[in-house]
Amino acid sequence: MSVQERKQRERAERERLIVATARELAEEQGWDAVTTRRLAERIEYSQPVLYSHFRGKREIIGAVALEGAAELAAELRGASAGAPAAEGARGRVTALARAYLDFAERNPAVYDAMFQLDGGLAFAAEDTPQALKDGFAALLETLRDVSGEGVEPGLFTEVFWASLHGLATLTRAGRLPAGDAEARVGLLVGRLAVV
Repeated sequence: MSVQERKQRERAERERLIVATARELAEEQGWDAVTTRRLAERIEYSQPVLYSHFRGKREIIGAVALEGAAELAAELRGASAGAPAAEGARGRVTALARAYLDFAERNPAVYDAMFQLDGGLAFAAEDTPQALKDGFAALLETLRDVSGEGVEPGLFTEVFWASLHGLATLTRAGRLPAGDAEARVGLLVGRLAVV
């Protein structure tokens, strides 16, 4: 391995460490606790090293969001593919909805980085990062078959996603009782024009 390759590998490893540490700290104490000073202390590098990777907290939030979007996409695809075949499209959509809400509940700080905080990422634009496009595509792949006659699948996916996001956000904020999550998924999926 050349010196250049080794330096690139070390740089990538440091970047992964910064992102993982920011994510861990945010999950433990919230995003307000994530500062470059605290990150530098935890990873045992100087603040200038952090700034050589990220210009500031906003970019770190963006990196966490991209990592989270890739994880969410994989979980959504896995849940949909793993649904019992006998349950058909309704089973795939139910599994998708549960996986989405479970991800949001298990990873609140990552979910915030993806959808609540400013990570400097563009959504629904030409320069939207691929990981965010993949997250939407993971929803669309399952929902396109249930969007209904005459309904544009992308638009239907946006509305369904907005419903899931609302359920996740309102439940987490204590605005909806947590114990009724399964009933809400049933109601949401039950209104689809599929069997």
